[in-house]
Amino acid sequence: MFSPYRAIFAAPGALGFSGAAFVARLPWAMTTLGIVTMLSQSRGEYGLAGSVAATFAFANALIAPQLSRLVDRFGQRRIAVPSMLLALVAFAALIVATRLEAPVWTLFLSAALVGFMPSFGALVRARWTDIYRGQPDLRTAFAFESVVDEAVYIVGPVLAIGLSVSLFPEAGPLAAAVLLAVGGAAFIIQRGTEPAVHDQGEQGASAIGLWPVRVIALVMVAIGAIFGTAEVATVAFAEAQGHKGAASLVLASYASGSLIVGLLFGTLRPRISLVAQLQLAVGLAMLTTLPLLIVGDLVSLAFVLFLAGASVSPTIIVAMGLMEQAVPPAKLTEGITWGTTGIGVGMALGSLGSGWVIDLYGASSGFWISIGAGVAALAIVVAGRRAFAHEGERGSVVACEPA
Repeated sequence: MFSPYRAIFAAPGALGFSGAAFVARLPWAMTTLGIVTMLSQSRGEYGLAGSVAATFAFANALIAPQLSRLVDRFGQRRIAVPSMLLALVAFAALIVATRLEAPVWTLFLSAALVGFMPSFGALVRARWTDIYRGQPDLRTAFAFESVVDEAVYIVGPVLAIGLSVSLFPEAGPLAAAVLLAVGGAAFIIQRGTEPAVHDQGEQGASAIGLWPVRVIALVMVAIGAIFGTAEVATVAFAEAQGHKGAASLVLASYASGSLIVGLLFGTLRPRISLVAQLQLAVGLAMLTTLPLLIVGDLVSLAFVLFLAGASVSPTIIVAMGLMEQAVPPAKLTEGITWGTTGIGVGMALGSLGSGWVIDLYGASSGFWISIGAGVAALAIVVAGRRAFAHEGERGSVVACEPA
């Protein structure tokens, strides 16, 4: 089972940049939930907490693709270093503003500037693509990084909630800032695997102008909304049950289900097209949101979220495979970033919507947002199939050939 994964790490430097990217991605998984936990404890309002967290996610979703576009033009190191430094300064401002009970606008401004955090998920996938472009091993590499994403979502929420609840409210975001500095620096100094800069051709053209990129980004928004709702609603549900600190463990079960299925899925070579795979994965994601309405305790919620997680890794693996086929090499980092930040936009929408719904109607009501997002994701895939008519055919040759 694990031999395909061992094979991809035969490439020089692969283990180093992938390991560093794991640490550098932890802050992305910690920040939204860390802000929610920090502000819900210090200010006592889930609506405000969700709004500030959404500000970070929206800002990152707008800024990250532009940063990645610059990365494609000038290289990873020249863009990632200054953007990471700005995000670290903003983290410090957000923490100080919370601690000193500064005006609310300072929270929103600081959270927006934290959005300059580089998209290390896109940067690491660009390095894998540079090594294995056009080879079946690229699917395995994308599968591995999807599994790493899920590991990040296991560790990140545990750190963000656990530190803020057990130590002090700002402890989660503070840890995120430290991990960003350490992991980001370790990734950037590995120059030997940094992709070469490609000729951009039409400099004004953006990857988002391609219809397949738009469809994938919208699907990722809907999937991200399921994530964001699960985070906020689980924290609120756990608090209502009198065990707020257990929310991180419940969310870890969600990521665990995705991690296990992702490991298995990465070793397969399905004979159906990538487009059909995406439709099946998103359909499963929609169906697994329905049981969230009937959970009655944290144990049943953890079980339902574990089952729901089974659709996550396949969706992201297939979506990134389609993105690699649809985007020219000179714009690949930007294209991948539109997909990954689409998740961030969705998480922001899910956090914002569920936060206000929970304040008005109670903890369990937030899961209605997940159901709506699941239906929307499936509708987008079905409506957008024609956008993949050409790219899907090419993708099935590369990414779906028999083992």
